[in-house]
Amino acid sequence: MFAFAAQFCIKPPDYPDTPEISFTGLSKTVMQQGSSKGDSVTISFSYTDGDGDLGYPKSDTTTSVFVKDNRDSFVKFRYKLPYVDPQGAGNGISGQISIVIPTSCCIFETPEGIKLACDNVPPSFQYDTLYYFIQIRDRAGNISNEIKAGPIGLKCQ
Repeated sequence: MFAFAAQFCIKPPDYPDTPEISFTGLSKTVMQQGSSKGDSVTISFSYTDGDGDLGYPKSDTTTSVFVKDNRDSFVKFRYKLPYVDPQGAGNGISGQISIVIPTSCCIFETPEGIKLACDNVPPSFQYDTLYYFIQIRDRAGNISNEIKAGPIGLKCQ
């Protein structure tokens, strides 16, 4: 009897240790303003991370996805990625993430520079446009590149 043994090595992905993300899509491009409307948009993006250290255990409340609204550049939403268990020496990982962003308010700026939002915008201001900027952070503190999602239209009235 003849036996043949072969060992195959699969080369692990060679991603950088700093996470990288790429925008892949929006569930829709128009929302109705105001929290009472219950509207939302799902933003999808892909990721890679060379050392696979994304997310935190369930007991840890640390957030690792950050979403800014281009109209004021503040982080509006923070999300927690699920914990990725280290799998050995070749921990390069990749995948897809989808986050649900609740609707926002229209923002109208008067000629005097005063910003009015939500129900305070004038009736003539029917439509606003925004973009979301997204980054993720791994457990080592490495922050990804920033992606731009949008434009997203807001019906103001």
